[in-house]
Amino acid sequence: MTLIARLRIILNDVEPMPMRHIEVPLKIRLDRLHEVIQAAMGWTDTHLYEFRVGDAGWGMPDPDGFYDGPMDAKKMTLEKLLDQTATRTIQYVYDFGDDWDHSIRIERVGEATQGVTYPRLLKAAGACPPEDVGGAWGYEEFLEALADPDHEQHEDMVHWSGGDFDAEDAGAGTIIERFERLAKKWAPRPRKPKTTI
Repeated sequence: MTLIARLRIILNDVEPMPMRHIEVPLKIRLDRLHEVIQAAMGWTDTHLYEFRVGDAGWGMPDPDGFYDGPMDAKKMTLEKLLDQTATRTIQYVYDFGDDWDHSIRIERVGEATQGVTYPRLLKAAGACPPEDVGGAWGYEEFLEALADPDHEQHEDMVHWSGGDFDAEDAGAGTIIERFERLAKKWAPRPRKPKTTI
């Protein structure tokens, strides 16, 4: 029996608030959960990240071991994290410059639905801010400039964002496509039969 965790992910300090309801296998490694969150939110996975519960953190450890950074996300699963910490809420921080702070709430754990591939998007609201916009404060400035044709940075922001940014559009179709690619990438490969000579 495969267990599935239903997660509610919100991006804190941003209006309109981006929110995603998703389902993932309970045994997912945290490095893969990071990929799922990147796909769900619309980030480009070009910065460091960390999952945090209390004083503990998991992400990409320093390869040279020069500082006491996060523990390796590849060595922790969502299931083990929940068992070890008894938490229902995990903090996920992406891009330590812009400092995008997400709250992940584990809403429930249940059995997988037959014939459904995971990760699965249940609901999405609000667009993800553009990468490198300058954090929550920079995003607020960006939206103000976009909304006001008389703003001194209006033309620059329209050009920089590609001209069609909609803060209300979560892009659910794109999220589903990204999730399908992840599911395919992680699907077990059929084993080749051993040849005997």
